[in-house]
Amino acid sequence: MAASSLINNKHLLWRAGFGPGIFQVDDLEQKDITNFIKELFKEDGFTEINYDTPDVEIIDYMNDKTPAEKKKEIQKINREQNNELNLNFLNKMINSNEQMREKMAFFWHGHFASRVINPKFNRQLLNSIRKNALGNFKDLLFEVSQSPAMLNFLNNQQNKKDHPNENFAREVMELFTMGRGNYTEKDVREGARAFTGWGYDKTGNFKERKKLHDEEVKTFLGKTGNFTGTDVLNSILEQKATAKFICSKVYRFFVNENIDRDQVNALSESFYNSNYDIKRLMTEIFSSSWFYDQKNIGNRIKSPIELMAGMMRMLPMNIQNPENLIVYQKLLGQMLLYPPNVSGWPNGKSWIDSSTLMLRLQIPQIWSGLRPLEYSPRQDDDIDMGMKSRETALNKAFKTPNITIDWNRVEKTFAHKKCEDYLIQSVKTPDMNSVKNFSDNSIKMNVINLMSTPEYQLM
Repeated sequence: MAASSLINNKHLLWRAGFGPGIFQVDDLEQKDITNFIKELFKEDGFTEINYDTPDVEIIDYMNDKTPAEKKKEIQKINREQNNELNLNFLNKMINSNEQMREKMAFFWHGHFASRVINPKFNRQLLNSIRKNALGNFKDLLFEVSQSPAMLNFLNNQQNKKDHPNENFAREVMELFTMGRGNYTEKDVREGARAFTGWGYDKTGNFKERKKLHDEEVKTFLGKTGNFTGTDVLNSILEQKATAKFICSKVYRFFVNENIDRDQVNALSESFYNSNYDIKRLMTEIFSSSWFYDQKNIGNRIKSPIELMAGMMRMLPMNIQNPENLIVYQKLLGQMLLYPPNVSGWPNGKSWIDSSTLMLRLQIPQIWSGLRPLEYSPRQDDDIDMGMKSRETALNKAFKTPNITIDWNRVEKTFAHKKCEDYLIQSVKTPDMNSVKNFSDNSIKMNVINLMSTPEYQLM
């Protein structure tokens, strides 16, 4: 197979998934790209992500505790359940055959960013996003907008007639659908009135609280009527600006941060006319010849989750303490379920600074047991969320990751191959002489050293 086909197959697997798995290395040379696309979009039947950490019956279990002790215990349970959700989502990214579903869910997880403490709310939102990841954007938008996690995060539980809260309506338009410049401040105010009464009950079920809803006439996006939240979302979906905003964001994430206007306009038109069919949109992107243009290959810096998941797909490993992976997420600045704000995570060069780059380059050696973790969180790191002392304590206790890598399988897989052809996606390949100067020329050391290069940071 031509070298360009090998590069294209790797490109597809990194963008439409989390990189090639070790079991796919031979296929990278042989398989036609259309077969890879079919496999990526294959759906095995949806299974929800859950947590096994037990809930606590607060009344029965805690009636002998002080309020402070109860609060501390509840916080501990919430943290354990959220950590388990986090790791189970990461595990899906690494091991699921439905790579496109999980990559698309990862994209929507950053697009519909929310940050709440309640693990049940997080679980419900995460599974709504995963279930609809390749479905219809209208269904996805409605489920997310009516989820207790989002209604809680954006304060719509407090949105009542006579005292409307504009936060939810503003973010729905600015960040989730149309983008700035396609609505007015009056649309925000009128939209907020339409969403009055949208909330949830004690068990986390969506509820339209009629007594709290503003029944008066509203004017929204040029139309006048006694609108509800449902009417507002439908009006937003009627705007071609919504299709363009979503396609622009998808293009930046999956293709190139520098947008090709003609390509995005064509995708937007098609997306709008398909009634927001996400799977069709992504198939069109990955089947287009321009997706495989050289300018679109190896031009994206892997996010921390993409970097970690990609390494774990290529290196078969047994992790005795998987909760340690959350430490890496925090240190690298991308912790699943905890985006920095409602805008989600930034991309591109924002992932790299002097400290995170050093840790990124050292992870292959740390995970291989060749060096300890010697890294402390930045004092201004937003993701610490007031837990700096705890993070520092975690860091001190966490010198060995308790990871065992099956190097025999890696050696057999790459026995007659150039490791760099399969591990590096950048158009510029590392200087192999310098890579080999730092190794004993074994396949194991070549793989570790290649994964420790700046070029491996790109996809």
